[in-house]
Amino acid sequence: MKRTIAVYGSARLAEEDPLYAESRTVGQMLAQAGYAVMTGGYAGVMSAASQGAAEAGGHVIGVTVRQLELIGERVVNPWVQQEIKYDTLRDRLHHLTHEPDGYVVMPGGVGTVQEVAEVWQLFRLRAIPPRPFILYGAFWQPLLTMLADTPYINAQELALVQQAFTLPEIIERLEVWWQAQAR
Repeated sequence: MKRTIAVYGSARLAEEDPLYAESRTVGQMLAQAGYAVMTGGYAGVMSAASQGAAEAGGHVIGVTVRQLELIGERVVNPWVQQEIKYDTLRDRLHHLTHEPDGYVVMPGGVGTVQEVAEVWQLFRLRAIPPRPFILYGAFWQPLLTMLADTPYINAQELALVQQAFTLPEIIERLEVWWQAQAR
């Protein structure tokens, strides 16, 4: 069975932003490595990763929400092949955090930070088993540094998160994770 990797990131990312091309490459690389790609199904990073995966022949899952569409805030991107639609943002977040086999997190805003915090807390509480959880790029470094320098998070909790600073490193970290689990 194909593993599914959720890709989180900003919905506000424009196509001309260099991060759009990187997100598209992430989707492509994941599909080429045999993963299905799950996103929130809308614009920005979600669209870019979906596009890259679809163009590489991969399976693209979009987890969407009626709430956003009813107010005209979002339109499902054209690369979604399988749409899973929920009535509320809470239900959508639950699916995006509980169902994937791993996570790649591109830079993003409040929604992306919410997804990161949710997955991290679920790991911490053992509500879901640990899975690959990779934050991409230097964007996340200040947050991780700040948390590491406080008494509010310990080394075991920090170890639940991995960082990748290059696109190939994302795939390498996923493969290392699955190899370690097979032992």
